[in-house]
Amino acid sequence: MNNKKNIHVIVATGEWDQDNLRYRRHRLAEYLESHPDTEEVIWVCPSITKHADSFRLLENGIKQYTANDIHSHKLSRFGRYFDIFYKGKLQRLKRYLDGKSTQSSLYLWCTFPGFPGMVDLCAWKETIYDCSDYWASSITGNKNIVLMMREKSILQAEKRIAENVDKIFCTSDFLYENLKQEYNIKADQFVMENGVEYDLFQTSEKPTGMERKSDLVLGFIGGIKPKLDFDMLYRLMSLKSNWELLLVGPDGTDGHPDFKKLQSLNNVKWVGKVPPMEVPHYMNALDIGILPYIKSPYNNAVFPLKLFEFLGAGKPVVGMNLPSTQKFSEQNVYEYLINDTADNVIATCETLTSTSNASIVKRRKELAASKDWKNIFEKMYQIVMK
Repeated sequence: MNNKKNIHVIVATGEWDQDNLRYRRHRLAEYLESHPDTEEVIWVCPSITKHADSFRLLENGIKQYTANDIHSHKLSRFGRYFDIFYKGKLQRLKRYLDGKSTQSSLYLWCTFPGFPGMVDLCAWKETIYDCSDYWASSITGNKNIVLMMREKSILQAEKRIAENVDKIFCTSDFLYENLKQEYNIKADQFVMENGVEYDLFQTSEKPTGMERKSDLVLGFIGGIKPKLDFDMLYRLMSLKSNWELLLVGPDGTDGHPDFKKLQSLNNVKWVGKVPPMEVPHYMNALDIGILPYIKSPYNNAVFPLKLFEFLGAGKPVVGMNLPSTQKFSEQNVYEYLINDTADNVIATCETLTSTSNASIVKRRKELAASKDWKNIFEKMYQIVMK
């Protein structure tokens, strides 16, 4: 009988609390940490900050192992995709895992294409690529020499991972098909969309100090990035001065002029980043969740975390330019717009406010409950452990 405990190593994009947001990889790490068969979870990530010790025990019991970027400037991040720049920084981790390999089973979860040499680092029992982004594509869709070099770097790293792991999970149908077409995939592939911590959103609490001053409150919660359609939102909120737009999340726009222009409107409120546990409170401060994405190759692959979170809070959702979410389109629940003009968004929101009732709210919650993270990760775990 095999009584070995499991050590799960998760390759992540950055330090655990880097921007105060909780992504799929964070929830996966917490699920694995709580599993009775787990000995420990190690969060391996690049860092722009030099730490005295590469190993650090986080408050949640997960160990973090950092490998410093060659420089703090964004352009230096290309080093994450080439062995020569990080291999030496992973040697302490390798020695640690080699020492554990006789009494523990080692599992590797790559959640982005960085550190591709991790697939060969030690004697893994299983290797997994959990693909949640169209990593090589620019968020804005722009093309220049720097972005082309970035794309080439990421593609060669992703190819190495995708063609050598044992299992692949994708958060959208687009990502599933893209990996299949781009690489010589030998692994079993599965689509596992993003989910929701359903119980967390079953609260009526609202954020303190926020007074309602408008007829209707639209809201977007998450990282504020150039993948959002700031121009459309500006036109929308200019047309509906009696409505309010609530934006919650850190600014990742690098000073994007259209985001600054949007903030100039009196009926647009941006509160910045908030603690993850307070996100449900802000959900309760709005009437309609909005997923205002631009049309781009990057967004073709996106399956936003907030879709089922809005629904879990009982809120209707209006989304656009997210083809991977269209399969969940349902009247008065998730309104997916092909015509994403400001006028059409307004008409859709007006219809939603006039048709909402208890049975519709119940249906939204039912759909969200079926996508609880625990159910998703249990399916993934069973597939990996087979």
